[in-house]
Amino acid sequence: MVFSGTQNIPDSGPYLITFNHFYRPGFNIWWLTMALAAALPVEAHVIMSAELTYPGRWYAPVGMFLSRIILRRLARVYGFTTMPPMPPREKDVAERAASVRAVLSYMVDNPVAVIILAPEGGDQPGGRLGWPPPGVGRFISLIAARGFHILPVAGWEQEGGLCLNFGHAYHLNITGMVHESDKDRATSGIVMQAIAELLPESLRGDFA
Repeated sequence: MVFSGTQNIPDSGPYLITFNHFYRPGFNIWWLTMALAAALPVEAHVIMSAELTYPGRWYAPVGMFLSRIILRRLARVYGFTTMPPMPPREKDVAERAASVRAVLSYMVDNPVAVIILAPEGGDQPGGRLGWPPPGVGRFISLIAARGFHILPVAGWEQEGGLCLNFGHAYHLNITGMVHESDKDRATSGIVMQAIAELLPESLRGDFA
């Protein structure tokens, strides 16, 4: 395991860690999440999926049902917040709003918290960076508006080992820069570009 840029990790919060949802067959995002949490000097609050969807797989209905049970129990044990899977589904609107409120409430109770979020919200083809679904930029803006800096992190595999590259924390502020209707995508673009700059060029995808 190779860590780079660890000198950029703040000693304490508040800050939001945004990292890429790196994927390949046989490599689950949890390995990257656990390595990231282990590199931090403080405990972190993970925003995790409430369900695995298994698109195109014959066992999807059973897998989705079982994953909801397992992931929600896991979240309760570790005090994490679950979020409905991406891309957004109409039936999840109320649950997604409740998850956002839960995160914001957690921030009020823990003003120096460290929060971990993978904005893409799902596996990306070839492990290359992709755009977050609609609404993620607005969610990140809500967190940033409460004084949380953003720490970009990139993770990938190289020569059989796991690499983590930590960038410089920054303050997100796009007030007045773009029209209100464009802020969601503009925020996502800023966040993902910061992650892209930490990745090998072959994995930068839409942000090459």
